[in-house]
Amino acid sequence: MADILQPDMNSLQVPGENNRISAPSSPSVGRNDCSIAPLTPSASPRPEARSRMDHPFTVVVAIDFGTTSSGYAFSFTQDPEAIHMMRRWEGGDPGVANQKSPTSLLLTPELKFHSFGFAARDNYHDLDPEEAQHWLYFDKFKMKIHSTTDLTMETELEAVSGRKVRAIEVFSHALRFFRVHALKEVKDQSSSLLEGDEVRWVITVPAVWRQPAKQFMREAAYLAGLVSPDTPEQLLIALEPEAASIYCRKLRLHQVIDLSLRPMTNGLSLESDGSRPFDSSFRQAREQLRKARHSRTFLVERGTGELWSEMQTGDRYIVADCGGGTVDLTVHQIEQPQGTLKELYKVSGGPYGAVGVDLAFEAMLCKIFGEDFIESFKAKRPAAWVDLTIAFEARKRTATPGRSNALNISLPFSFIDFYKRYRGQSVETALRKSNMNIVKWSSQGMLRLTPEAMNELFQPTINNIIKHIEELMQRQEVQGVRFLFLVGGFAESPMLQRAAQNALGQTCRIIIPQDVGLTILKGAVLFGLDPTVVRVRRCPLTYGVGVLNRFVEGRHPRDKLLVKEGRDWCTDILDRFVSVDQSVALGEVVRRSYTPARSGQRKIIINIYCSVSDDVVYISDPGVRKCGAITLDLPEALPGTVAGAERREIRATMQFGDTEIKVTAVDMATNQTVRAAIDFLSN
Repeated sequence: MADILQPDMNSLQVPGENNRISAPSSPSVGRNDCSIAPLTPSASPRPEARSRMDHPFTVVVAIDFGTTSSGYAFSFTQDPEAIHMMRRWEGGDPGVANQKSPTSLLLTPELKFHSFGFAARDNYHDLDPEEAQHWLYFDKFKMKIHSTTDLTMETELEAVSGRKVRAIEVFSHALRFFRVHALKEVKDQSSSLLEGDEVRWVITVPAVWRQPAKQFMREAAYLAGLVSPDTPEQLLIALEPEAASIYCRKLRLHQVIDLSLRPMTNGLSLESDGSRPFDSSFRQAREQLRKARHSRTFLVERGTGELWSEMQTGDRYIVADCGGGTVDLTVHQIEQPQGTLKELYKVSGGPYGAVGVDLAFEAMLCKIFGEDFIESFKAKRPAAWVDLTIAFEARKRTATPGRSNALNISLPFSFIDFYKRYRGQSVETALRKSNMNIVKWSSQGMLRLTPEAMNELFQPTINNIIKHIEELMQRQEVQGVRFLFLVGGFAESPMLQRAAQNALGQTCRIIIPQDVGLTILKGAVLFGLDPTVVRVRRCPLTYGVGVLNRFVEGRHPRDKLLVKEGRDWCTDILDRFVSVDQSVALGEVVRRSYTPARSGQRKIIINIYCSVSDDVVYISDPGVRKCGAITLDLPEALPGTVAGAERREIRATMQFGDTEIKVTAVDMATNQTVRAAIDFLSN
C-alpha cells in the first residue's frame, strides 16, 4: 500500500478507469476521503497554441558546459545571422587553438571561488604540494551528474585533494563565472543599456541525461544568478546533439569535410595523387576560419545551407555528438520547405567520450606502477597529478592512425621522486618488471608510448562509439539514413575519424563540420533564437502515475485488491502520460484533473513513475521506479465558488515535447492559476 500513499497527506489517489493516453477514459470514481482524484483525463497529447518568444529578448547567450572544455557565445536578436564567440582566455597550451576553456574550477580552502579554466589550472599547478592538499580543484566533474543514479541537491563532488563539497555549489560557481564574463562582453558590444530580463540564457546538456540532471543544471543556474526561478522561461536547456543538428542546417559545402569521398591518411582525406581534394574549398574554409578567429564572429546562413538544399522531405540523418564525457546519438528528419526538424527515434548514447581514453591511460599507469601508488600520488601530490593528465591530453590530441613513431609523455619530477620513496626502486625498473613492451622509458624522464599502446588506449572507447552507431542504423525507424554528422571535441580525433570511415563510410556520407568543437555552441545560440526549430521529439521513457481502478476478478492479481467502503479496487495501476519512444510535437500537452479530498486542503502531491519499457501495467512491476513528484499549491477557495471539495477541479497540464518536462495548473472554478512544480531531485 505504501506506493499509493501520498506522504504529505497520507491519503489515496483515485482516478477513473486506467487507460493509455491515446484513448478517452471512463468517468472518475467517488472521492470520499481521497486526497486526489482525476476527473477526466485527456486523450492523447494535443496541440496547444503557445508562444516561446512572448518576451522580447534582446540577446541570446549560450553556455556549452562540457566535460573537458566549456565556452559561451551570443547573438543579438536584431542580427541573428551573427554569432559572437567568447574572447580568448589568458593562459592555455602552446600550439593549441583555445577556442574554449578547460572545465576546471579552483576553490580556496574556505570554499570560496578562486578561478576557472586555464587560470584555475595554472594557479593550482603553482601551489606548494602541501598547500595544494587544502585547496579544492575540480576537473571533468560534469560526468558525476550523469553517473549518479540518485542525484539530489545534496550530491557531493570530490576534489582532486579528496575534500568534498556539494555538487550544486561547484556547478553554480562555474556558471556564475560565465555569467559575469558573458554579460561584460555583451555589454561591451551593445549600444544600449542592457537589463537582466532582456537576456535569454541557453545551457547545453547531453541528450542522454534524464530529467533529474536537467533540473539540476537549472537549479545551478538559479543559484548562479543567471535567471530567477520566477522567470523560468528566460532559461532554456538545449540538448547537445540537437544543437549540433540545428547548426548543421546552416552549413555551406566549404564548411565541411566529407570523410566518405576519399581514403584517409593520418586522418586527412587525400586524392590519388596525394593532394587534398576540393583544394579551393579547403582554402575557402581556412580563410574563413582565419577571419572568424580574428573577429570572433561567425556568420550563418539566413536560411538553410547548401548541404541541406540537397535534401528532400523525409531524408534522414544521424548526429553523433562525441564529447569528452558522453556520446549522444540523435536521428532527425528534415521537413521541407520550412526546414524544421523531426526526431525519428529516442536519443541514445552513453559514457563513451574522450575521457574513456584518459581512464585507460590511468589504468595503464596502475598496471605498471601499482594502483596503491597511483592513488597515493594523486592524494599526496594532486597538482603534479594534474600536470601529468595535462601532458597526456596534449599528446592524445596528436595521436593518428598509422603513426610510426612513439609519443613521449613527460613524467613530473615529483612522480619519479615519489615513486622511488614509495617503492624503493626507479620507474625504469617498474617498467621493466611490468613486461609492458608497448611502453618504453626515455632517459629524459619520459614515458614512450608506442603506436600499439596508443591504439590500445583508444580502441575500447572508439569501438563503443562505432558499435552504438551501427546498432542504431539497424533499427527500422532509422533505415535509409543519408548522412552521419560527427560533432563534439572528440570528433576532431583522427583515430575516431578513421574508425568511422572504415566502418560506416560505405553506408552513408560522413560529414565533419569545420571547427567541429564549436558546433554545439553555435547551434545552442540558434536554438535560443528559435526554440521551435525541433518540431517533434521522442519520449526517452514511459511516464505516468499510480492509480486505483475497479478490481476485475481474473484480470487483476489478488494481492492488488483493496476493499474500500464496500467496493473492490485494484491498486498500483500505472496511468500513462506518455510512452517510451512516442512522438510528441512541440506544444502538445497531457491533461489530468484532480480534486482535493477535503475543503481547505492547500496542497496536492502526485508521485510520478517512469520506466525504460512500455510493457508495464503496475508501478510495482520490475523496472518501474518513482522518479519525481508534481506539487500543486492550491489557492484558498473563494466563498460561494465551491460547495465542497469534491466539486473543486484542479486541471494540470503537462508538456512532454520540450527538452524539459513542464507542468501548469488551473483552478477550474475560479480560473485562477495554481502554483505547480515538478521535482525530479527529491527522491
